[in-house]
Amino acid sequence: MNTLDAIRTRRSVRWFDDKPVPEEAVRAILAAGMAGPTAVNSRDWSFIVVTDCEMLDKMAAGNGGAADPLKRATLGILLCGDLERAFVREPDYWIIDGAIAGQNMLLAAHEMGLGGVWLGTWPQKDKMAAQAALFDLPEGIVPHSLFAFGYPLPPEQDPRRKGEPAFEEDRVHYGKW
Repeated sequence: MNTLDAIRTRRSVRWFDDKPVPEEAVRAILAAGMAGPTAVNSRDWSFIVVTDCEMLDKMAAGNGGAADPLKRATLGILLCGDLERAFVREPDYWIIDGAIAGQNMLLAAHEMGLGGVWLGTWPQKDKMAAQAALFDLPEGIVPHSLFAFGYPLPPEQDPRRKGEPAFEEDRVHYGKW
């Protein structure tokens, strides 16, 4: 799959079958996340990989109902910012760096025939606190986003399947507003 096709056809997948994600695919997803650019190459993220069903349920509970895809996934990843590694002059770049890593992970999963969905955590303090407590995160490690991954159900079994996103010409401005 070429890059433009991957970007155009990737969609959020919230319903998965029970087939586990192979370790080599997990590593490829993480490597894709780590391949993204970061401010001054700070590489200011860390990842917690979860395959245990009970722990996936706890992650979902900590983020509320919108995180229920974790209950159906076979792989969850908590992406965290590492504030000690963040760019000293502009430390909030860790947020952008995490978002880039997350998008790369979703695209990599799509390329491999997996589905995934981004489940926001930052900047919602209650969700951040719940994930930090669940994983006993040290000070300076900040929950950024949860991701649910797995093999998607066939389209006819996916209750929320939507078509591909359309190009929205009215959102584009050339040279001025």
